[in-house]
Amino acid sequence: MLVLISQGWVRSVRSQKQVLFLHINDGSSLESLQVVADPSLEHRDLTFGSAVEVQGKLVKSLHRMQNVELKAENIRVVGPCDTLRFPFKPRERQPLEYSRQFPHLRCRTNTLSSLLRVRSEATAAISSFFKDNGYVHVHTPIITSNDCEGAGELFHVRTSNEVHEPGENSHFFNVPAFLTVSGQLHLEVMAGAFTRVFTFGPTFRAENSQSRRHLAEFYMVEAEMSFTESLQDIIQVMEDLFKTVTSIVLSKCPQDVELFHKYVSPAQKGRLEQMLKNKFITIPYTEAVEILKQAPQTFTFQPKWGKDLQTEHEKYLVNHCGEVPVFVVNYPYDLKPFYMRDNEDGPQHTVAAVDLLVPGIGELCGGSLREERLHFLQSRLERLGLADAYQWYLDLRQFGSAPHGGFGMGFERYLQCILGVDNIKDVIPFPRFPHSCLL
Repeated sequence: MLVLISQGWVRSVRSQKQVLFLHINDGSSLESLQVVADPSLEHRDLTFGSAVEVQGKLVKSLHRMQNVELKAENIRVVGPCDTLRFPFKPRERQPLEYSRQFPHLRCRTNTLSSLLRVRSEATAAISSFFKDNGYVHVHTPIITSNDCEGAGELFHVRTSNEVHEPGENSHFFNVPAFLTVSGQLHLEVMAGAFTRVFTFGPTFRAENSQSRRHLAEFYMVEAEMSFTESLQDIIQVMEDLFKTVTSIVLSKCPQDVELFHKYVSPAQKGRLEQMLKNKFITIPYTEAVEILKQAPQTFTFQPKWGKDLQTEHEKYLVNHCGEVPVFVVNYPYDLKPFYMRDNEDGPQHTVAAVDLLVPGIGELCGGSLREERLHFLQSRLERLGLADAYQWYLDLRQFGSAPHGGFGMGFERYLQCILGVDNIKDVIPFPRFPHSCLL
């Protein structure tokens, strides 16, 4: 029989007269390995949370909860754990808010370790989805001179010793630089050479919000497709991405997902099954506003054509449609950024934009057809006073331009959606938000 070496962290210790039981976990799964040892191998440093290396033989377990166990021949405590000072205790299920105080230690809890495994599998599934569908992965820059959204909520990048001298160009890059809010514009550049591209990386918003839906640093999945003239093409990719990735996560991490559906959000399992088995619904923005106006409830923000949909509106629309995700399409022209394609549709002027609303969250994805017609784009940029700053973007429309479109999906909101986690700060390892940048 082979002698095995198992390394991990102690989740429980139980000493009896004739036998010592340990459960150790190496982070690869929610399930721990039971170690059976002679009590003579017990050590005062062998406590909950300690790092250990166990040498022994794998044998069939008599316990119905596991198939095998490790019969220890030697136990070495690699790193002791001071259980009096350690903020987590065995067999205690702490609220997520409590764990959030300890970003350097909360990955030791079952909830956060499950979250991180789901996050890892979802990341791999997203990359596989795009690779399998012929997309080229592009690493778009984190430092940029563009404000893609035009919202002004940017982190300004400066060197630690940068001092502004009047009349001198003291910028490190010779131009003002910011942390990116989106990789979309850079993807559009690449979509001029590759018909399908995507990026997946950190984005930043200097939005002074303490809400459960916002972070200052978060991850975005963004895709761009050339030679598409239909918003429906983009909608189909968004739905396929959500369903494919979710199905893979459910098959790869059943225990980890079940932990959330059992202890964090008991109703989420049924909601997720509804999302996966039903075709997503599509409604125009104009119809959405009419639905909201006829709603029996009173909203904090009164719905009105030409105004943006608030979170309370988005959640109501999803509920109205039977808790099935909803694509809202064709938003007012003046609500959306300059790059979205003009629908040229008369008195109620709209653009070919789409937002995906999902149960419990509201907006998950946003996308559009891009304005590929030079004169339309140039006219709008001139009205906004941005023609000079975006001359390079106009150039794209003059050198082999093709109709194109794309979308972005907030990765943390996606995780919230499938797991039923209420606060976005609990689905990212190290949350950054106003007045908090721990570690």
